Amino acid sequence: MNVLWLQSAGCGGCTMSLLCAEDPNVLEALDAYGLDLLWHPSLSLETGAEVRRLLDRCLSGEVALDILCVEGAIARGPRGTGRYQMLAGTGRAMLDWVRDLADVARHVVAVGSCAAFGGVTSAGENPSDAVGLQFEGSHPGGALPQGFRAGGGLPVINVAGCPTHPGWVVEALLMLADGSLASRDLDSFARPRFYADTLVHHGCSRNEYYEYKASAERLSDLGCMMENLGCVGTQAVGDCNIRPWNGGGSCTRGGYPCINCTAPDFEEPNHAFTETPKFAGIPVGLPSDMPKAWFMALASLSKAATPVRISTNATADRIKIPPRSRKPRS
Repeated sequence: MNVLWLQSAGCGGCTMSLLCAEDPNVLEALDAYGLDLLWHPSLSLETGAEVRRLLDRCLSGEVALDILCVEGAIARGPRGTGRYQMLAGTGRAMLDWVRDLADVARHVVAVGSCAAFGGVTSAGENPSDAVGLQFEGSHPGGALPQGFRAGGGLPVINVAGCPTHPGWVVEALLMLADGSLASRDLDSFARPRFYADTLVHHGCSRNEYYEYKASAERLSDLGCMMENLGCVGTQAVGDCNIRPWNGGGSCTRGGYPCINCTAPDFEEPNHAFTETPKFAGIPVGLPSDMPKAWFMALASLSKAATPVRISTNATADRIKIPPRSRKPRS
C-alpha cells in the first residue's frame, strides 16, 4: 500500500513525535507491513519537479494512493481560496491539493489535532481560517464536507493529539493495511477507539493521590493535579499513561496536567492550562459520567480518610514519608 504524507499549517510536531516510535521504529514498521512511503516533505529526498510529477501521477491514478496522511490544519483563507498557504513550487493552494488527493485516496488520515479539528493553528481570531480536514473544532465539516467518504468507505480518520502519540499513528496505518479498521472502530469524532475508549486518567501514576483527593498545589508537587492545577485527565481520551511515550513518559508523569489535547477546541479552554476553574470552590470540570453530588460526597469522605503519608507527599516535590513495611503474617 502506498502512503503519501503532506504537511500543512502546523508546527511539524507530529512528525517529530512519530520519529520517536520504538520497537520497531516507524520506517521498520511500515516496511514490515508492506506500506510504501511515497513521499514525506521532511523525510524524503525528492523535491521540486519530482514531487510535482508524483502528485500528478497520484491524481491520474497512475500511482495508487492508498493512504493520504495530512499533518497540520488547512488554511482556507483568504475568502475560501486557500492561497494563504501554497504548496511550494506547484502554484496551487494546499487546500486544493488536499481536496483533489482526498478524492482519489482509498483512506484519508488526519495526523494530530490540527489536521483533525484545526487545533492550535485555528486558535484566537484565526485570520487564516484554519480548519481540520473534516471538522471545524467540534462541528462537522472542514476542508472536506461533512459527508465525505474516502474510496474505502471511511470518513477522515482523526488520529488526534498535540502532538499525537507515535503508537497511535503506526497502529492506525497498520490496521488500514490489514483491513481491520472499520466505521465501528471510530468514535463520534472519528478517532480510533483503540485509544479513544480509554481515559488519560487510566494508569496515571498519581491515582493514589486522586483516590484520596490529596491535591498538588504547585507543578512540582507529587499530588493529584485535578483540583488546583487544571488536569482534565479524568475527562480526556487517550491511553497515554498505559502506553507511555519514549519508553516511559507522559504529561502527568512529567509533572504537567493533562490538557485534553485529543479533543476539539482544547486549545481555547477560556482559562490557563494550569488553573482549575471553580464555582463556589468546586472544580467546574468533573470526571466523566459522575454526578456532581456524588463527586463532592466522595471527595469529602476521601479527604477525611487521607493517610498522613499521602497528604504530606501530595504537597512535596519528593517522597517525604515512604510506605510503611509490614511484616508478613506467620
